[in-house]
Amino acid sequence: MTADNTRTLAAALSSGAVVLDGGMSNQLEAAGHDLSDALWSARLLADRPEAVVEAHLAYYEAGADVAITSSYQATFEGFARRGIPRERVTGLLGLSVGLAREAARRAHAKGTARPLWVAASVGPYGAMLADGSEYRGRYGLSVAELERFHRPRLEVLAAAGPDVLALETVPDTDEAVALLRGVRGLGVPAWLSYSVAGDRTRAGQPLEEAFALAAGADEVVAVGVNCCAPGDVDAAVATASRVTGKPVVVYPNSGETWDATARAWTGRSTLTPARVTAWERAGARLIGGCCRVGPETIAGIAAALHGA
Repeated sequence: MTADNTRTLAAALSSGAVVLDGGMSNQLEAAGHDLSDALWSARLLADRPEAVVEAHLAYYEAGADVAITSSYQATFEGFARRGIPRERVTGLLGLSVGLAREAARRAHAKGTARPLWVAASVGPYGAMLADGSEYRGRYGLSVAELERFHRPRLEVLAAAGPDVLALETVPDTDEAVALLRGVRGLGVPAWLSYSVAGDRTRAGQPLEEAFALAAGADEVVAVGVNCCAPGDVDAAVATASRVTGKPVVVYPNSGETWDATARAWTGRSTLTPARVTAWERAGARLIGGCCRVGPETIAGIAAALHGA
């Protein structure tokens, strides 16, 4: 059976919830790949592209409707530090979209009948620095400087033909403004997703103020949060829906905690089906997971939203 992929993702959001995938890095690590590198999962675009296809395929087969590309930490500047020229980086950014498309093709060939979409990941400036500053924001750069950093990558990713640009893990309203300016005129819809702590961005701005930036942006089809604790999502969904009137995107971490001393994850996952259905009732239309969320959890989310 061949899936009908002619319907846009934006149109799909108007008729119900859509399932996102889980963490790319944890899926690659589970397959035995070493990501202890400043380029993180983006390194495998150059070194092991087939591994990226397999990771995407695992999520599609688990029930994800949308795969988020492995371009989160893929930047011209980051690859340049490894001696990779700009033309090659342009190709790798485009490849990230192509690998997700190939995974969708394989899923359809194996019998998946539902439409499958691709979101091109656009990580924050701090992800390129690889020093944890994406969880703080406030880089000391102006909005104009941040826009100059993001726009070339946005142009390349848009030209590769994703269904949507995922402006994700944004810690700071300055960076959100830069990204919203950067997507203008590209002809590809986008979602804007903040990394948050409680009811504020990682940089400390109120979420009401942060979400309001996207309310009038025609390019933005959804607004929300990712890479946060599941407990931070509840209030964020209500605020994003009320402030913007747009569909809400949420994909939190598992809820486990990283113990830096023991260098291990502790606790248990708090990303439950009950939470997922509550978010859907509150206005979330794109729902998945981020760090420490794998195919098994995504299968549970898909079952909660769409049935077994």
